[in-house]
Amino acid sequence: MLVHAHPDDETVGTGATMALYAAAGVEVTLVTCTLGEEGEIHVPELELLGPAEADQLGGYRLAELDAACAALGITDRRFLGGAGRYRDSGMMGLETNKHPRSFWQADVEEGAGHLLEIMREVRPQVLVTYDENGFYGHPDHIQAHRVAMRAAELATAEGFGPAKIYWTAMPKSVLEAGISAFAQSSNNPFEGIERIEDFPFGTPDEKIAARIDGTDQHEAKVAAMRAHATQIPDTSWLYSIAGNFGSEFMGVEYYTLAAGQKGPGDGPYGWESDLFAGLPV
Repeated sequence: MLVHAHPDDETVGTGATMALYAAAGVEVTLVTCTLGEEGEIHVPELELLGPAEADQLGGYRLAELDAACAALGITDRRFLGGAGRYRDSGMMGLETNKHPRSFWQADVEEGAGHLLEIMREVRPQVLVTYDENGFYGHPDHIQAHRVAMRAAELATAEGFGPAKIYWTAMPKSVLEAGISAFAQSSNNPFEGIERIEDFPFGTPDEKIAARIDGTDQHEAKVAAMRAHATQIPDTSWLYSIAGNFGSEFMGVEYYTLAAGQKGPGDGPYGWESDLFAGLPV
């Protein structure tokens, strides 16, 4: 089970992982917490869908999410508490954080209760979400973390909590490689960044627990990204990575282990290659 904040987060952060396990026949459940109503719109003819106009972007992004999940092979996709219960809060510090339906204003116990209902049904062995900072500080990502972790705690108290909980992560060595690889590129996504410390995210390699190689699912991830056209324009740096360094930068995803026993791995840090490593078959 993966708990994400907005439509498109599932693809950018964990798309290769989801596609890999879905292709292997593993039951994958995606829970999205908001419709992404406050997202930027990169399709000019759809600008009137924005919150200052018709405020219908969320409904449109629901359709984008459906198309992205189809590309990834995901058939079990749900919204926390039902589609539209919680609204996109926008970036940290904006007035949209104060909207009465914003996810940032949501009661964590209530949200965890909605997620617990889904957990009771699907009984996930592995739960994936964000770290305490929501990977990069977005309020809805932070709230998704809080809700997911509380729901896991409640599920464990009832006797069916996930055996392992992972948080999305990016090794500092990969960020360093990205800075170097794109240094001479005309479309450099790391332009202006010279030090790892300048990133709002990045995990020391020794703290990474799992490296999931989904390079065979690279095309599925790119197709899912294209499904989220309002959020990911054709000029996005993500496509630069996909085109020039696809298998290395787009098809491999990393995680820290927040709960559960680390399974067998290899390499200098013993990174797992399977999120189910060490669990009974």
